[in-house]
Amino acid sequence: MTSPDFATSINGTSPAKRVLLVWDAPNMDMGLGSLLGGRPTAAHRPRFDALGRWILQRTAAIGAASHADVEPEATVFTNIVPGSADVVRPWVEALRNVGYAVFAKPKLADDSDVDDDMLDHLQVRRHNPGLAGVIVASADGQAFREPLLELASEGVPVTVIGFREHASWALSADELEFVDLEEIPGVFREPLPRISLDSLPDDGAWLTPFRPLGALLK
Repeated sequence: MTSPDFATSINGTSPAKRVLLVWDAPNMDMGLGSLLGGRPTAAHRPRFDALGRWILQRTAAIGAASHADVEPEATVFTNIVPGSADVVRPWVEALRNVGYAVFAKPKLADDSDVDDDMLDHLQVRRHNPGLAGVIVASADGQAFREPLLELASEGVPVTVIGFREHASWALSADELEFVDLEEIPGVFREPLPRISLDSLPDDGAWLTPFRPLGALLK
């Protein structure tokens, strides 16, 4: 397994059952950027402290329903492009200071992403010590749909966090609960400027390109 079983290594013993958050940072960043038509400003960057409070509430509810001791385990998986460490370091340190574990992997090639590492970590938690619940923040249905449906079939509550514009795979699965990231209280300082084909204003709206036309020449 490429993903470390960090909870066991820290505690020295097998931890209690857990509600596991897996945050797919590259995918969530790409989804947010496509909604905004560019890089997010500070007002439109997710607040992980607000997300953490929501996870704690969700964990407490699952523990109460199952009459068991349940703890949260919040993990963020990200790629580090060579030369960007100084830019990314404050974000990583802020996450760790709030209580998130960060799995960081260098982006050395197009295929050196963190998909396999996230799936490996899910499997580790699935069998040791077991899962009380899973929360995955990603729009990557190709990677997550089948593993999450398998977990749901075993009776594990599974929640997908994302943006409804990119989450048809989760919205269409009755076994999975979907939560739009913007619906979590306090995650964004300001409402996202979301325009979709399902919610157009009466006088129409411009939909900005995802990339410049000149990219066709690259």
